[in-house]
Amino acid sequence: MGVTKEQVESSLNSKLNPSHLEVTDISGGCGSSFAVEIVSEQFEGKKLLERHRMVNAALEEEMKEIHALSVKKAVTPEQWKKQQESNQSNPAA
Repeated sequence: MGVTKEQVESSLNSKLNPSHLEVTDISGGCGSSFAVEIVSEQFEGKKLLERHRMVNAALEEEMKEIHALSVKKAVTPEQWKKQQESNQSNPAA
């Protein structure tokens, strides 16, 4: 069997302590591909590549079974707040 969405969420929650986390199984339920949006204070001062590496490191065990991981967003709480404010003031037409 593959990795579950709950396993991915549990590992990311325990290792990166996110204030926002959204994990989506994009493999059709077989647990081989996931998309992640994560907001964590631990990303403060880190470049995007470093943030992605932190997510991959947090999922080290799960990555043995995951075929594809797409980190859609890896931002700080301040960046997340700005994005949310921007989305509210500029809703999609």
